Parts: sequence; structure tokens; C-alpha cells
Amino acid sequence: MDMQTNARSNPPRLCFIGFGEAGQAFAGGLLEAGIAEISAFDIAPDPARVAGPAQKLGVRLAADLPSALSGADFVFCAVTAASSLDAARAASAHLAPGQIFVDVNSVSPGRKREAAAALGPGRRYVDLAIMAPVHPRRHETPCLVAGDDAAAFVEMFSPFGMALKQAGSEIGSATIIKMVRSVMVKGLEALSYECFMAARAAGVDAVILDSLKGSYPGLDWPKLVPYNVSRMLQHGTRRAAEMREVAATLRELGVDPAVTEGTVLQQERLGALGLPGDPNDGFTLLDLVADALAAQARAS
Repeated sequence: MDMQTNARSNPPRLCFIGFGEAGQAFAGGLLEAGIAEISAFDIAPDPARVAGPAQKLGVRLAADLPSALSGADFVFCAVTAASSLDAARAASAHLAPGQIFVDVNSVSPGRKREAAAALGPGRRYVDLAIMAPVHPRRHETPCLVAGDDAAAFVEMFSPFGMALKQAGSEIGSATIIKMVRSVMVKGLEALSYECFMAARAAGVDAVILDSLKGSYPGLDWPKLVPYNVSRMLQHGTRRAAEMREVAATLRELGVDPAVTEGTVLQQERLGALGLPGDPNDGFTLLDLVADALAAQARAS
């Protein structure tokens, strides 16, 4: 019996530590793909944010971490960047021999190596980096994996539709690609916002748009700018945390993260506004942001 046939006839049992957007997207997709048993544990201050989706998907929501981990073959850790090391430390006391800890968190290579070390000697660890938004592809979103157990992970989950590529055997080899790439991806979001907020304030947005079309004809700026701003509004708080890890990565590489630190500020500023961020609003989305920032300034 080959690995693919065996995986589908005897699917692994999964646990998610952290059951937010990424955890829910991956769990939902994997259940539809043939995974039969998933548990989850989350310390969300609003239990309904987790309980509702878990019930809808058929995920067993555990009351505590040991209960969530019990019986799982693979433990996906998908918490906030700031909590990733604490989550690994908490799991280390309850992991059973043979359980594989899959670190999904958007943190620096150094932080991932710290998390792996926190699990203790002999523990199995996979560095996984999600390389695109988890919607709409969910578990089929392209991912990179690294570590000694990366090959086994790819063999196990590829039959269920996960789009996986090995980045190397060294922990951090996957996440460093994501971190360096984010300098451009999240930085371009912040630049789109900053450039066109200024252009709109100066009344030259149409001129700037035409100029950029000429310089970068491959980019659909009328769609790209509102989309980028909407991503900041919807996910800016989480993206700011990730970009702090990107800055840490650059420092580990000996690069001054001057622009990246500015990206942190802009992502955090827009994420804190609480606006829905519909890209279909087009460039009027910038007016909504300007109004919200002005109201915030008046209130302070």
C-alpha cells in the first residue's frame, strides 16, 4: 500500500492550538478532504468566536490543552506571533511521544528555533510557512515546510490536497522565505495606502495613477490599491505583529529594517480603526480612512 492510499484510508488525527482564521480555514478544508478527527484549543476572550465555527465544522473544542492534544498525531500551532513561544512551552509539558508539532506561526527563523528547543530534546517539529491568504483556498493554500520531519509531513498531507513544498531540513528554512517576502508584500500594501492618501489629499490621484500605469504596466493599480488598503483594515493588527517578526528576521540577517518598521506603524494604525475594508469601495475607501483618522484625532 503506497503512502497516499494509506493516508486516506487511515487519516491522521489533528489538533489545532489557536483556532482563528488560519486554523478554521485549514481545519474546514481538511475535514472536507477526508480528515476525520480534529480537536482545537483557543484562549480567545470571546468564546463564541471559536465555539460557533468549531461546532459548524465538526471540530472538538477542548476545555484545556491536555484534552486537545490527547490522541492527536499532528499538532498545528496557529496562535498570534507574540504568543508562539508561550504556546510551544505550554504544549511541551503535554506532548506525547511521536506527536509532531507543526509551527504555522508567522515569526522569525530565530523564534521558530526557540520554539523547537522549548519542546525539549527528541520532540518532532515542522516549520510551516503559509505563503498566501488562506481564503479562498483554505488547506490548499501554498505552504513551505522545513525540518527533519518535513518530508514525512508532505507525504502525509499531500494526498489531502495540501500544496506543500520542502524548503530544507533546517528549522527556519521555510519561514525565512515568508518573512523576507513579506517585506515586499506587506510593504507594498503600506506604500499603496501612503502614496494614494497623499495623492488624494493633494488632488493629484488621477495623475499619479496614470504615471504608475506607465511605469508598472503589469499592475492593475485601480484594483490593487483598494485591495491593499482593505487588507490592512481587515488584518492590520495581525500583519503588524508579523512585520515585527520580519524586522527581527532582517536584524538576524544584518539588515536594517528601516522601511519595514514604517510598515509596522501603518499596518497597526489602519488595523486599529475597526473599519470593514471592502475593496469594492474603490478609492473612496481612502476617504473613509481619512474620516476615521480625523475623528480619532478629534477624540484624542
